[in-house]
Amino acid sequence: MRSAWGSRFGRQEGSVTAEFAAVLPGVLVVLGCCLGAVQVVGQQVRMTDAAADAARSLARGDDAERAAGLVHRSVGGVGFATERRGEFVCANLSAPAAFAPFAAFGLTVAAGSCALAGGS
Repeated sequence: MRSAWGSRFGRQEGSVTAEFAAVLPGVLVVLGCCLGAVQVVGQQVRMTDAAADAARSLARGDDAERAAGLVHRSVGGVGFATERRGEFVCANLSAPAAFAPFAAFGLTVAAGSCALAGGS
């Protein structure tokens, strides 16, 4: 004799597996994008710190090569530019996003910092 539970719920076991298989790729894509965003935010923080270090170095009178060396020790593969804004000296950094799929879409991370130039 068949039970009422077996005939009623036995046919739904396959649909649960199919729904899980359909939803899992979307969940993994969203999770991957979230983890990539965290990686890019970390890159932004490191670049901001490196720009501040470079600006302070330039404000003390160090040359641009020394400031660039500080930047490249902290964050590799970034573009480095300096500029003077009145009494301030500024360091600007830019780099493609550290997370490859974001970089493929052209996301660029930029950071800048200025410091009061001393003695000039």
